[in-house]
Formats: sequence, C-alpha cells, structure tokens
Amino acid sequence: MFPTVSHFLSYLFGVNIPLPFNTFGVFVALAFLAAYWAFTKELKRKEALGLIMPTKRITHVGEPASASELISNAVFGFLIGYKLIYALVNYKLFVADSQSVLLSTKGNVLGGIALAALFVYWSYKEKDKNKLPSPKKVEVTVHPYELMSNMVVWAAIWGFLGAKIFDNLEHWDTFIADPIAGLLSFSGLTFYGGLICGGAAVLYIAHKNGIKPLHMLDVGAPGMMLAYGVGRIGCHMAGDGDWGIVNSNTKPFSWLPDWLWAYTYPNNVAGEGDPIPGCVGKFCNELPQPVYPTPIYEVIAALLIFWFLWKIRDKITTPGMMFGIYLMFNGLERFLVELIRVNSKYHVAGIPFTQAELISAILFIAGAALVGYSYKNKEKLANY
Repeated sequence: MFPTVSHFLSYLFGVNIPLPFNTFGVFVALAFLAAYWAFTKELKRKEALGLIMPTKRITHVGEPASASELISNAVFGFLIGYKLIYALVNYKLFVADSQSVLLSTKGNVLGGIALAALFVYWSYKEKDKNKLPSPKKVEVTVHPYELMSNMVVWAAIWGFLGAKIFDNLEHWDTFIADPIAGLLSFSGLTFYGGLICGGAAVLYIAHKNGIKPLHMLDVGAPGMMLAYGVGRIGCHMAGDGDWGIVNSNTKPFSWLPDWLWAYTYPNNVAGEGDPIPGCVGKFCNELPQPVYPTPIYEVIAALLIFWFLWKIRDKITTPGMMFGIYLMFNGLERFLVELIRVNSKYHVAGIPFTQAELISAILFIAGAALVGYSYKNKEKLANY
C-alpha cells in the first residue's frame, strides 16, 4: 500500500521523491475540500430558494492594525517559523517521521522570530493600505456560503478531538497504557466521534448566524457522505488498521483484484502483521492472512449514497427529511460493514456489539424518527 505520498509516486512513476506527507492526511484534507464544495453548493441553492437568509453585520473600516491583531499574528508566525525552519533544516527526519517533528517541542527559534516579524509587518501593511483619516462603521451582508471557511476550521478542530475521544474510549486499555500517545497520535480516529463533535461545532456557528438547525442538517447530509467516502480512500490506501476480519473464501470472480476481496495490507501505517522480507524502513509489515478490505467497501457505499442524496436533494422540501434519510443510510451502511470488520466488542446481557454498531443503530432509529416527524409535520415545517 501507500503509507506516504512518496510511496504512491514511487509506485506510479518509479522515482523516489521524499515528501513529508502521509497518504491518510492528504485524503483527510481532500475530504474537507469535498465537504466544502458540497456544503457551499447547497447553501447557495437554499439561499436562492429563500429557505435560508443572509445576515447583516457591522464592521469597522479604515482602522489601523490593533495590538491584539499584531500580537496574534506574531504568535502564529512564530509557531509556523519555529516548526517550518526546523523541519526544513532537518528534512530527512521530517520525511521519516513528520508527526513526531510537528508534535515535539523542538524548533528553530531564529526561524520563529523571523516569521513572527514578517507576519506582523504584513498585517500592519495590509491594514495601513486601507486606513482612513476617520475610521467608520459600515453594514455588510454576509451570505451563508461565506461562513464555510470558519465552519470547516471549527469542524476540523472539534472533529479531530471527537474522533480521538471516541477512539480512546473504544480502546480504553491501550489508552490507559500510554495516554500521551493516545491523545497526540494522528492514527486511531473514530468516524462517529468526529461526526458528532464536528457537526455540533458547525450547528453552533450556523445558529449564531441565523441558520436554523434542520436546514443546516439538510445542507450537510450529502456533503458529509461525500467526505466520508473520500476519507475512507485514505484509510484503505494507507492501511490504518480499519480493515475487516480474515477472509479465506475463494474469489467469486477471477478478474477481481485482491485489494477488493482479500488483502494483506503490505506496508500498512498501523505496523500490524509480520515483517516483509527485504523491506527496509518504517512501514515494513503486512498481515499474515488476507482480510476483508472494508474501507474500500465503505468508499463504494458512501459514494453511491452521496450520489443518491445529491439526486434527490431538490425534490425534498420538508426540513429535516434529507438529514433523516442520510442518518438511515449512514447507520445501515456502517452496521452492515461492522459484521465483517475488526473492532473492540462490548458485552451487555450476553449480547456482543461494537461501539460503531451501537451508534449506527441509534443513528438509523433517529433517522427514521426524523423522517417520520418531518412527514407528519410537513405543513407546520413549511414556513420553518
């Protein structure tokens, strides 16, 4: 597989270009871009239909850079320079283990000071270009789609925190054994934790800007499904441990590639399995027995669900209905894939289940309830 972008480029072109980018991280970024595109399209469509409205905001024009702006730019610039210059000076180490470099306290102080000064100067000059003799207040119109940049940032922050919290709860013994690694590692992320916490952050920002919850949920349904599918490509290509149980069954079709039926995930980033003979470097393990490549199954399912939701989005007019359908499909897809996926199991009253099975069942039930509520109250919700 391709734990880093360099591995992927080497596979495609036969050249070794040392780059400090892991494949999973790149696809997470692409997932956010996909969500940004889908959310923006839906916000524009709903605004054009008059379902959500722009807001008015008072802003100050012509003021010089404030002390707080200069200080915040200085701090941000210092952090960037502190890490960036250190990473460039120690490029081989950065390529070999970018996560450790970024999360360590090591850095280049001179680089931090230089970037801090540059950021402060840039902030000052940008404000100075538009400075007026008498600063004034003006009213500006903020369209819903213009909130997306802020939403994406907060969804990323809270989504990551939620994914880590849920993953550590699911693997509590491992977390207790090494809590620092459990909190700081970029591996081990639970989708539903990210969905719940990231979604809550988006709803909060939407509410502050006058977008009602049901409309925002409907806006997000197709985009979240698309982002999930794109992100799962990264899980499969990197081999992050999110695979299925052993699959010793014969392929139903001879033309079906192994990576679609039963795969050993060579060079996986999870470091699981046996050493690969002759392999040198950090990612040199593969599973002893082929397993179901469940991430790629979820990619296919998620993209099909996204296509369906995208097709019906302009035909569903009752608020909440679209999100209810999304929850049902999401819950059903994840519940089914859990049947062949490796995961920690809980036991209650003799019934074994995984965290994802429990949450997916709750999501399906909640989605069905929301669809029923929306249908029953469609006349009342017509002016929502």
